[in-house]
Amino acid sequence: MWIFGWKGPSGFSARSTAEEVTQGIDGTGLTAIVTGASSGLGLETTRVLALRGVHVVMAVRNTDAGRNVKEEILKEIPTAKIDVMELDLSSMASVRKFASEYKSSGRPLHILINNAGIMATPFMLSKDNIEMQFATNHLGHFLLTNLLLETMKKTTEESNKEGRIVNLSSEAHRFAYTEGIRFDKINDESGYTSIYAYGQSKLANILHANELTRCLKAEGINITANSLHPGSIVTNLLRHHSYINAIAGFFGRLMLKNVQQGAATECYVALHPQVKGVSGEYFMDSNKADPTPQAKDAELAKKLWDFSVSLTDPK
Repeated sequence: MWIFGWKGPSGFSARSTAEEVTQGIDGTGLTAIVTGASSGLGLETTRVLALRGVHVVMAVRNTDAGRNVKEEILKEIPTAKIDVMELDLSSMASVRKFASEYKSSGRPLHILINNAGIMATPFMLSKDNIEMQFATNHLGHFLLTNLLLETMKKTTEESNKEGRIVNLSSEAHRFAYTEGIRFDKINDESGYTSIYAYGQSKLANILHANELTRCLKAEGINITANSLHPGSIVTNLLRHHSYINAIAGFFGRLMLKNVQQGAATECYVALHPQVKGVSGEYFMDSNKADPTPQAKDAELAKKLWDFSVSLTDPK
């Protein structure tokens, strides 16, 4: 990490904000989907992309909250192009409905930012009876990406512009279960540890981007897929651990990023010309970073892909 503001090869550091890393970039004519766009990093990413001229579709669970955010952004940026659509990533039915409605709308899709997530929750199952963190953080985004991939391919062909898929991961991928992905124990409550389960889902985000890169390159498709760590930020992700949240809030001003800095890397990977043609990489502080050996394991990535296909198969 460029903790003290030291700039990496990109020219940016941990202190760089989303506005700074996109300064001078014209996103006019681009359309992006941002999941979890009504709060935290998703909100700031939406605001900055809109500021740069990108037409942003906010994919949110709570559409009322999403519309409120839209109105606030429009007050600041009257020319912003923003739509709000309902999406619950913990429900495959909701993901399918969102994708169907999006495709029916005829909108193009240049950028997909898989931003939404939950963190270190107590054990619970999704509507599809899959452990909630794995279901929301990985599986919902995996299905969404697959369902929208043809739309992205069509957009890149017609616009002759590169498509970009951005997965929000975390350095927490270093703290997954020992085996990485517990394929045979995804729903095992007895062995469940909230932090390890979160790490597992974040490891899955990196593996997903890597295997997707392999598939896209094999097809010769002009779409990239990358993953990133936004930095340590105080958001509402830690609401299930109030004592940690309180400590984080106390020290946050000194030690942690603010939301403007936290959204920088996803905006950088989504828009910056330096990332053109770059795929299958892991970023941190708007620079390339090195994930764990597990995160670079091609066999594990392929196994996760096949496992995810089996879980999302409508049968």
